Amino acid sequence: MAYYFSKTLPVGFDAASQRVTEALKQGGFGIITEIDVKRTFKEKLGTDFRNYRILGACNPKLAYEALQLEDKVGTMLPCNVVVQEITQDRTEIAAIDPVASMQAIDNPELKASAQRVQTLLRKVIESL
Repeated sequence: MAYYFSKTLPVGFDAASQRVTEALKQGGFGIITEIDVKRTFKEKLGTDFRNYRILGACNPKLAYEALQLEDKVGTMLPCNVVVQEITQDRTEIAAIDPVASMQAIDNPELKASAQRVQTLLRKVIESL
């Protein structure tokens, strides 16, 4: 089973970042964390890296539901969405497949919740 789904956009990194942030918002997700990997590697390692951003996307209602079903599921939240530069005019957007990430938890209700999140995230990625 693949652990993510993705789409490559024929736009630059900044435009793709803006598009995915707006699409996530329209899909019911907020961005609660944002990691600029390129900047972090430069600051911490002194090395260059391509434009690569990790967005922590969260649908509060579904996160609340999941935490009611399984209190340690917070170790797997939020749903990460990666924006990475392929070339100057091509950017890949990849989102974690929550169904794949929840396979280790034996809780049928949580798996059903993960499927609802998967459906929403897939729609976001497909809408780009």
